[in-house]
Amino acid sequence: MTFRIKTLYKFMLSSFVPLFAMTFFICLFIVLMQFLWRYIDDLVGKGLSVDVVAELFFYAALSLVPMALPLAILLASLMTFGNLGERFELTAMKASGVSLIKSMRPLTALLILIAIGAFFFQNNVLPVAQTKMFTLLFSVKQKSPELEIPEGVFYDQIPGYNLFVQSKNRDNGTLYDLMIYDYSKGFENAGVILADSGTLAMTEDKTHLVLNLYNGESFDNLKEAATATANVPYRRESFLDKRIYLKFDANFNRMEEDGMRNQYVGKNIAELKQTIDSVNLRVDSVGSSYARLVADRQYLNVGNYKVILDNEGKKHRVPNVVDMKSPVNVDSVFRGKSSADKLNYLDKALNQLRRQKQDYEFKGLTLADDRKTIIRHGIEMHKKFTLSIACLVFFFIGAPLGAIIRKGGLGMPLVISVLLFIVYYIIDNTGNKMARDARIEVWEGMWMSTAILLPLGIFVTYKAVNDSAVFNKDAYLNFFRKLTGRNQVRHVEMKEVIIEEVVDSEALAKLANLDKEAGSFLDSFPARIGYFEYWQKGCDIEQLHSLAKTEELTVDYLSNSRDKLVINKLMDLPILRSLWLYRPVPKKWIGCIAIAVFPIGLTCYLIGAKALRSLRKEVETIIKVDKELTTLINRNKNTI
Repeated sequence: MTFRIKTLYKFMLSSFVPLFAMTFFICLFIVLMQFLWRYIDDLVGKGLSVDVVAELFFYAALSLVPMALPLAILLASLMTFGNLGERFELTAMKASGVSLIKSMRPLTALLILIAIGAFFFQNNVLPVAQTKMFTLLFSVKQKSPELEIPEGVFYDQIPGYNLFVQSKNRDNGTLYDLMIYDYSKGFENAGVILADSGTLAMTEDKTHLVLNLYNGESFDNLKEAATATANVPYRRESFLDKRIYLKFDANFNRMEEDGMRNQYVGKNIAELKQTIDSVNLRVDSVGSSYARLVADRQYLNVGNYKVILDNEGKKHRVPNVVDMKSPVNVDSVFRGKSSADKLNYLDKALNQLRRQKQDYEFKGLTLADDRKTIIRHGIEMHKKFTLSIACLVFFFIGAPLGAIIRKGGLGMPLVISVLLFIVYYIIDNTGNKMARDARIEVWEGMWMSTAILLPLGIFVTYKAVNDSAVFNKDAYLNFFRKLTGRNQVRHVEMKEVIIEEVVDSEALAKLANLDKEAGSFLDSFPARIGYFEYWQKGCDIEQLHSLAKTEELTVDYLSNSRDKLVINKLMDLPILRSLWLYRPVPKKWIGCIAIAVFPIGLTCYLIGAKALRSLRKEVETIIKVDKELTTLINRNKNTI
């Protein structure tokens, strides 16, 4: 039995995989440049070898895969289905009976495999890469910068020394007019060296600097040899040639990885869970002991609990209930005491409270550090799963959106991908920070972005499968017109193929019927409706529905016309709406109640009366346009 892949599946995979590979490396390069921009100050001027920089960038690239992968999947799926939609290949698939969900099957299977691979990458590869990256990065930060002494300013990059060089010969490296402050033994025993010229070199093991000075003087502070006098002696020495060794380690020393491996970034799920369980156990035990100490603390030499023996000789802790015959008068302590004794009592009480407060604060800080450790490890453990789910969510956002917008290339898909990823990044960072600060639970913060974007993926997938016009501008404009109370604009397009030709006599009959119904509707209610009449009668909604139906039937029939003037004139007909303000109450007794509630009733009346006046103008427009259409049809009839 041989396994064969369908031609459609091969086509979809061949369309997606190259774009995914391209976008992944582009996104990885972008986030890697962000990493370089962040740590550029720590890398420049350190004299690092090419292999060290390449190793750092390699581990950084592995560590940044979780950021680049979702963006690459989103952009690749948008571009793939956008290209298919732009070339009408999706339309051809649908015409042949292949739905959008079926065309997404091979890519869904591929994305599931990528999500599984992302999980194992997060759990097995990423901890090792992050351990090596941060260890190498900290080692780079601790490396001394390259020695480049400037002219005219003090150079303080050599530990324990400050060097001033007035000028230097760049050809032979000679330094002129040197001033050296030596505080390697402390500022109290600082020394000063002045020299006319000198040279600077590095030892072969790159652990010391050799400074050869010529024709100068040195001043050493001798405070260690000073007595109790205020004057501090010093020693002055003139020299023609003097050599000084300065400790300056220019080698690149790698740190051990054990310290970073014990952090949360260097652990897999099993290690993270083990750490969380052990720290939770410690927090519970320490918290219980602290609570027991607080409960056992005595007040006025009376403890909260006492230990009793039962019949079997076992000890039990029971609440200590003290039956005090009269309340304790604390102020009696000060009775008959001197001011000094009172002050002494208050100082002792205050010091005791301060010690207790400091003790509780220290214990609270100990538990807070452990809880922070639990939160950090919990966040890292949830990250192992969120990446995989984010890959699937972004695919089910990008693929339907690409099928809807039908725009390929890098233009529109790139803009939409960046905007969606920025939203995802902001939500994810917000949830991460809130979880890190213990404002919400860890799982709530880490899954916040997925919980917000998943409904979006379901929505756009549903719209794409049902061929809904998500990005139809007119639909949104009509919605906001309804929301703001503005009239909708009618759109009638010229048909290329007309099945039912327009008969002039029938068209005139329909227009006459529409004109009659519109006139009858205007006669049904006055131009200015009163307060009581509005709440008792209002507008005849059934008659309004009948008029709107007649209008739409007339428009549908006349839209088959071959006359462009008739088509353009049809767009002048308003779209009649049925608002509740036209007839706010269906029963007269409810209207009586509304009349009685004067403030609310008056407000609704003012808004409703304005809406009825607008409705009357719309019906008058129908009559006007109806007459103009009749004139156009009669003119065409006479012309023929």
